[in-house]
Amino acid sequence: MSHHEVLLVVGAGHAGAELAIQAREHGWPGRIVLVGDEPALPYHRPPLSKGYLSGEATLDSVALKSRATYDKAGVELMLGRRVASIDRHAARVTFIDGQALHYATLALATGGRPRRLPAAAEGAEQADNFHYLRTLADVDRIRARLVHGSRLAIVGGGYIGLEVAAVATRMGLTVTVLEAADRVLARVTAPRVSSFYEQVHRQAGVDLRTGVQVDGFALDTARRLVTEVHCSDGERVRTDVVIAGIGLVPDTDLAAAAGLDVEDGILVDACSRTSDPAIFAAGDCTRYESPLYGRRIRLESVPNALEQARCAAATLCGKERRHDGVPWFWSDQYDLKMKMVGLSQGHDRLVLRGSIEERSFCAFYLQGSRVLAVDTVNRIPEFMLSKRLVAERLPVDPERLADDSVPLKNQIAA
Repeated sequence: MSHHEVLLVVGAGHAGAELAIQAREHGWPGRIVLVGDEPALPYHRPPLSKGYLSGEATLDSVALKSRATYDKAGVELMLGRRVASIDRHAARVTFIDGQALHYATLALATGGRPRRLPAAAEGAEQADNFHYLRTLADVDRIRARLVHGSRLAIVGGGYIGLEVAAVATRMGLTVTVLEAADRVLARVTAPRVSSFYEQVHRQAGVDLRTGVQVDGFALDTARRLVTEVHCSDGERVRTDVVIAGIGLVPDTDLAAAAGLDVEDGILVDACSRTSDPAIFAAGDCTRYESPLYGRRIRLESVPNALEQARCAAATLCGKERRHDGVPWFWSDQYDLKMKMVGLSQGHDRLVLRGSIEERSFCAFYLQGSRVLAVDTVNRIPEFMLSKRLVAERLPVDPERLADDSVPLKNQIAA
């Protein structure tokens, strides 16, 4: 490997920033260039719908690393630049301004973009008070409209929608959440956990409606502001601000156009290699074979993005490292610290431990005697033990698991 060889990392989120720094630490001898299409230093995304939205977190506090850290590692930042295409034959990327850059190794960490709301496509998306929430710029625009006493309509009852609802309610807005499924968090939690979160939000004053399809919007005469959200059951929800949070789409356009294997995510192996040996990928934009679950999965998870990036960085420096970590996630709403580990699809039994009424419990998703996934609410110590249960596939006795009088660690050891 010549010192003139370039490692080019496209995408400056968690995965991209981590991959660039880790590659240097693993000994990449040439240039490392990190390209991001936003002007800000790479930043933490989870606070955007929580502390940064409320104003408790600042731009400096959400930065992943200081500029000095990149300088010290010799990572060149190309921010506010967008890559238009990849020429794999020439080992070159071209930016939208026509400039080009050759690479020896390319890493794609392009993340995802908000899933668009079909009903908003004709007019509402262009309104000044209609928003998706993915970037710092999105939140800066949203914050300017979250005024005490104003009305906020949130389309989507997933984590983003519910976290925003919690923040906005505390800020004194009148909040309505419109969820198309018959319960919130339907893709990721059991009905009992969904019911708990619905109760918490309603007690906080949120007008939470499930089984509601949004099929249109009313705009003011200048067509600059959404004034009503129209629902398929005929309901009209008057509003001052709209936020749509209905999921993420992996940003695979560059990879697909370059002919890489893509299937709802860039396909990578356990070491984050794509179908081109000179190109790696990591983070939300990828799909990989999970040895834990025996199937291909795509995760929208910061811990997964970081671990994949570390595996890619080590491997592209000749120190092959396989990614076999257990998926985990978290969500903060009001006083509730929810941490989840594993994927619950395929479970045949739900075991509750603790007290839902006291807002402190675990929900174990079992398949036979194996724990596939666990939701913990205000139970941080038991979350760490739950990670062991899932990762090591430790067998459990469901009756003992539900017994909150016996410490979980004793049950694992038994």
